[in-house]
Amino acid sequence: MGVTLATTIVMPQMGYDMREGTVVRWRKQEGEDVSRGEVIAEIETDKATVEMEAYSTGVLGRIVVEEGRTVPVGELIAVITDPGESIPSVEELTGRPGSAGEAPPVEATQSAVPAPAPTTAPQDVPVAATPAPADGEVRATPIARRLAREKGLNLAQITGTGPGGRITEADVLGYEQQAKTAAPPAQAAVSAPGGRVELSRMRRAIARVTVQSKREAPHFYITSEIDMSEAMAFRRQVNDALQDGTRVSVNDLVIRAATMTLEKFPSFNASFQDDYIQLHSEINIGFAVAMEDGLIVPVLGNCGGKSLAEVAKASSDLIERAQGGTLRAEEYTGSTFSISNMGMFDVDSFAAIIFPPNAAVLAVATVKEQPVVRDGQVAIAQIMKATISVDHRVADGAEGAQFLMELKRHLEHPVSLLL
Repeated sequence: MGVTLATTIVMPQMGYDMREGTVVRWRKQEGEDVSRGEVIAEIETDKATVEMEAYSTGVLGRIVVEEGRTVPVGELIAVITDPGESIPSVEELTGRPGSAGEAPPVEATQSAVPAPAPTTAPQDVPVAATPAPADGEVRATPIARRLAREKGLNLAQITGTGPGGRITEADVLGYEQQAKTAAPPAQAAVSAPGGRVELSRMRRAIARVTVQSKREAPHFYITSEIDMSEAMAFRRQVNDALQDGTRVSVNDLVIRAATMTLEKFPSFNASFQDDYIQLHSEINIGFAVAMEDGLIVPVLGNCGGKSLAEVAKASSDLIERAQGGTLRAEEYTGSTFSISNMGMFDVDSFAAIIFPPNAAVLAVATVKEQPVVRDGQVAIAQIMKATISVDHRVADGAEGAQFLMELKRHLEHPVSLLL
């Protein structure tokens, strides 16, 4: 059969600024049947580990990039063929020298990735710890990260036995058992203040994106106080009525209110593209989730087609899988508007940086009881401050104010969120 029937699988770009990715684990092995949409690999990006799905149905004919390898976006990593189809060589697929059964040389696949400069490990890392990688990051599988977080263990103190020194689930469990049986250690000396802390891949990615956003997008900010008294009572009533275990959070109320507001003000559901503004047909809301090394922005797709209960169920699932490292590619990209919520940290007010290529981001703070004046009388209300950061190339101040007023109307009359 012809080589043209083979489907090449390349390192996907799962994120606006993604430059390279690491194959953490192959879920399928060579010769196994795969179906379109089936998860075949776990890919580690700058900010998260994401499940990659098959583009087509067939047989995983060849794995080109082994586990633990980092390659640039667009690099060939595997081939899917029809059953019984001859497996093309790497040279046939890429035009580079190579032979059947032989992956491209490391020099070829990594030529676009500069070698990291040697660094010194932080001095407060225990002697028994695995030496930190050159980029300062502790490498671990998603399961190992989740397990260490649940058990309150420091990954930097665990020796990795996986590919490239990656920490595995077994490593975490073994370290925990060893710690339980070991004698109490002597009190560690307190490290002196000062010193150098190397940036992890996630922190470097955050630095790159935020600098780009502030440099290219002229931000302006508008803040409004929203009376959440009715919304909080409404939330309790909704949660009491739900029978399937779903619980609506304040963030879910904000997502639903923002969706309805974006339907009325589509210019905020847009991106600036050189000499035109791209209005998006779907409302895909990304919301910031704090991680061990920084934050990621998983995406809740097609929010316009979701009820409040569906938003609550989907967002809870997204948060759990984001923290566990099992997001799918489409849940990591494609946001058209973003929300950053710091209410759980007792923050009164803040402004967020726009997440490229979005035109705006909404920052919401804590819901706090405070005195307000109503009809000349002092009363106690539950107030939340919300700040919209807007790309001035896409919208002006008056539009930003109107957006906030519409958002405020929905949250102060929460029955509208059920419509």
